[in-house]
Amino acid sequence: MKYTKRFTPSRFLFIFFLFLMNLTAIAQILKPVKWVYSYTITAPGEAQIQFTASIDKKWHLYSQTVPSDGPVPTTFNLEKSKDYQLIGKVVEPKPISEFDKNFDMVVKYFIKKAVFTQKIKILSNKNFIFKGKLEFMCCDDSKCLPPEEVEFSIPFKQGNSSIDTVQNSVINDNTTQDSTTNAVVKDTSKADSIAKLNVLNKTIGQDDSLWMFFILAFGWGLLAILTPCVFPMIPMTISYFMKSGKKGKVQAIVYGLSIIAIYVIFGVLISVLFGADFGNWLSTHWIPNVLFFLIFVIFAASFFGYFEITMPSWLVNKSVQSEEKGGFIGTIFMALTLVLVSFSCTGPIVGTVVVQAVGGAVIKPVIGMLGFSLAFAIPFTLFAFFPQWLNKMPKSGGWLNSVKVILGFIELAFAFKFLNVPDQTYHWGILDREVYLSFWIVIFTLMGFYLLGKIRFPHDSEMPNLKSFPRLMFAIFTFTFVVYMIPGLWGAPLKALSGWLPPPETQDFDINSIVRESGSSGTKDTATSTGDAPLYSNILKLPHGLKGYFDYDQALKASKQLNKPIFVDFTGHGCTNCREMENRVWSDKEVLKRLRENFVVVALYVDDKVIEMPEKDWYTNAEGKQVKLLGKKNTEIQIKKFNANAQPFYVILDTDGNLLVTPRAYDLDINLFVKFLDSGVEAFKKEISLK
Repeated sequence: MKYTKRFTPSRFLFIFFLFLMNLTAIAQILKPVKWVYSYTITAPGEAQIQFTASIDKKWHLYSQTVPSDGPVPTTFNLEKSKDYQLIGKVVEPKPISEFDKNFDMVVKYFIKKAVFTQKIKILSNKNFIFKGKLEFMCCDDSKCLPPEEVEFSIPFKQGNSSIDTVQNSVINDNTTQDSTTNAVVKDTSKADSIAKLNVLNKTIGQDDSLWMFFILAFGWGLLAILTPCVFPMIPMTISYFMKSGKKGKVQAIVYGLSIIAIYVIFGVLISVLFGADFGNWLSTHWIPNVLFFLIFVIFAASFFGYFEITMPSWLVNKSVQSEEKGGFIGTIFMALTLVLVSFSCTGPIVGTVVVQAVGGAVIKPVIGMLGFSLAFAIPFTLFAFFPQWLNKMPKSGGWLNSVKVILGFIELAFAFKFLNVPDQTYHWGILDREVYLSFWIVIFTLMGFYLLGKIRFPHDSEMPNLKSFPRLMFAIFTFTFVVYMIPGLWGAPLKALSGWLPPPETQDFDINSIVRESGSSGTKDTATSTGDAPLYSNILKLPHGLKGYFDYDQALKASKQLNKPIFVDFTGHGCTNCREMENRVWSDKEVLKRLRENFVVVALYVDDKVIEMPEKDWYTNAEGKQVKLLGKKNTEIQIKKFNANAQPFYVILDTDGNLLVTPRAYDLDINLFVKFLDSGVEAFKKEISLK
């Protein structure tokens, strides 16, 4: 299911502040709604079933009547029986009716507690069981959880004249515990039933956190202040405001807001022109990634001083002329002039933010430009209110050009991240892990030598030297970083950089792999015990020497043969968070032990552009297109079965492909991941015991 919404400023502000309030809750396994089932004998031969939902604070449960394109409504599927007859439909209490900005519509929901009732006519003189299923969806102000489908069973005892209560509390392994009969009733929710996630939930589930991207962009904005094109402009601009008297402070506010507006409008244009679909193409296809690599190299060369990237002179001159109008209009054009004149220094930084943003969600360019411009505008406004602070500012000098050069080294290092994406996705084999690390080691070594004054660039007026203590500390940190990377050439995990580096499987010489293979404990792995060689294993590899599959259907077959649950890893060659999860969470000995012994592991690469399935496995999808590539098949599995398109995404299935526990996404908490694996095994065992 594809979800598209037009951008509105109100939606942007709403989502932005939600990220400030709640950053990690989406990664947790939450159960905010618990159900209690009871019945009351209301008259001879008649009874009323009560479905009582206890709703945690700040959460809400949706009504049975919501628009078809809105959230998933609460629905009851009640089994028919010769023992009873349903009278009417399930009746719900009066819901709260309110406009929901997330769905852009009026929705009905309940808070704290909701009691649904169903009348029945009793047709039997014997004890019987009232069965059915209910599906519901719950949200709070920041996120929505996947819809839950819960199976319930209520034993009716003849002769009771008052009330019988059966409590079925939803617990973390998606089963329900019947406290009256002490029987565990399996929740038969299928993988296909997880649908209609809230648009905000989709946004939060993206590969990169928007909040962290805002912080990153804000940091780039602060760095932009410390460039030769911007820093000297601060005292000049503040002196202009001071000459304006009392109006100066108001003009400073208008000046700062204008800078923010200019950059945010640019971000909005990027979103409108490109959008999320185009971003998906940018993030995986080789053409834009190679182009971005070249752009970053050009940005770095510009920062090194080999040439300047500037705006057309006619555009700058026109903006300067408009400043003469004076008043607030003149102040706005002053801000525009600053943006244009400083482009030779800020252009590469802005370009970095934009390139990172366009490959993500539609809202990402706007958030990136907001973070950058906010940091960029704050000094001009603050110094206008507190001009005495200008006396404490460091004077302009050669150190400003040093800042540009250091940024150039960082830009050059980032460039290889973009080249790494198509190299992995298209299996070029250019940037193996040790080659990638070699480039970074050389780049940051040269940066360290520059900080020590051993290298000079065109715009350096003199040979840089170690006059300041901060410069010495930067040199120490840089060389420490280089020393940290060197063991990675022989297979050291380098967990701090795991998201930026090619996977360890691309390493030609890996000591860890050699030790692991020579010291194997002889544990029987799932990939070879079935007798079937894993498809595509000549190209794709699992991390940490794990044995498993890369084709969903083959893994399902192995699961049936071995009678083990399936651990499905939706991943991607260009997925930074996937590599970080593998190197920081999967590498834990408890996690590895469980993956090796308890599961059939299958890694489904959604962004692979090269591997073609055997012709017998080709098929035509719902859009009438023939699917030949493995990556396309994996993408459709994730979207159609689980209504998710972000990676990493982990699910645990039974031998029939049914979901056993709530899926998980990016979360570096090892203990929670271990509990997730254990809950999947426990749910699988309970399912087997009921068969």
